Amino acid sequence: MKKFDVSPYIRVFTSGKIASVAFFGFSSGLPLALTGGSLQSWMTVSGVDLRVIGVFSLVGLPYTIKFLWAPVMDRFIPPFMGRRRGWIALAQIALSAILAFMAMTDPKSAPAWLAFLALCAAFASASQDIVIDAYRTDILEDKERGAGVAVFVTAYRLAMIVSGAFALILADQIGWERVYLLMACLMATSALVTFVSQEPDGAVIAPRSLKEAVEGPLADLFGRKSAVAMLSLIVLYKLADAYAGSLSTAFLIRGVGFSQTEVGAINKGFGLAATIAGALVGGALMVRISLYRSLMGFGIFQAVSTLSFTALAVWGKSYPLLFMSVGFENISSGMGSAAFVSLLMALCDRRFSATQYAILSSLSALGRTFIAPTSGFVVEAVGWAVFFAIAALTALPGLFLLSRLRPEVDGLKHHD
Repeated sequence: MKKFDVSPYIRVFTSGKIASVAFFGFSSGLPLALTGGSLQSWMTVSGVDLRVIGVFSLVGLPYTIKFLWAPVMDRFIPPFMGRRRGWIALAQIALSAILAFMAMTDPKSAPAWLAFLALCAAFASASQDIVIDAYRTDILEDKERGAGVAVFVTAYRLAMIVSGAFALILADQIGWERVYLLMACLMATSALVTFVSQEPDGAVIAPRSLKEAVEGPLADLFGRKSAVAMLSLIVLYKLADAYAGSLSTAFLIRGVGFSQTEVGAINKGFGLAATIAGALVGGALMVRISLYRSLMGFGIFQAVSTLSFTALAVWGKSYPLLFMSVGFENISSGMGSAAFVSLLMALCDRRFSATQYAILSSLSALGRTFIAPTSGFVVEAVGWAVFFAIAALTALPGLFLLSRLRPEVDGLKHHD
């Protein structure tokens, strides 16, 4: 009997490129809470009016519209460190400075100035995300994409814990001003690590004009065979995952009767660990499994996992079933994400990867943005058990479309 060799699945995680991607995942995830939940906590304990805190949610707008200035980052090359690392370092230095200024601002007496700084931080963070996504797309080879996505997601989530949960705990000990200064120092350190990271292949020719940087990505995407069907797949593939997830916390608390502590520990804590495990397993499997087979297999796994919440809704409050449902759903979601992000990366032309990835990732959010808000109405009409069954069924159009696009998906290779 032939011995099963696990070394190829492990070896893919040990390259310098994967290490750089993991580091950039941490750098990408760190600022998010600092302009969101952590900032909201700081303003709350400082006694800022709730209406003002509510308005601060608008500072997240740059993350939504970042594709608008992505062509600039494809077209122009900073005078140091190359087209990708140069922009990343600039964003990291800007973030470090902005966070330091935020640390020196009193939310109570200068909310408008803090809002401006938070908006600048969100813009710099979104810009960093644009180029980091392009860097990951450009530097990873076909078989490395799944592993690259897995380590990126892991580091990104860990960074969110550092700037979120850890920051809240630390703020009680040393105050928010020192916490933001600490985060500014972490971002400054990030720029130093960017300096020693590998730059993607410099032989790729950047767009020769801003017009080409704007028009070229769209012409390339829509000029391919089955372009509309492929872009529709981007919208539909994660729809079931997003639809079920939109009310999962509400279901566990109101629908089944678990406490907030139980939901926080199991759904958020254990669920996060399961998502990371799923991404790592999915990334490792993609060393030997084609992109199409990964998308199809993990996509079916995602759809079936949604039905575990139907079982929980029918059975009622059960801790073993809760662990099983949360673990199953999050592992499958992590595996599906590894394959799906690999698809987005495979669709990008290296000349325009910053713009194309920004467009494709925005397109992938359409289902979550426009379909998920109907979930509450469906639950009210048919109940929780049927709702999750319907959510599982919403995976079928994407999987059917994927089956029809197998030749195109199998033919995806890096574009130079």
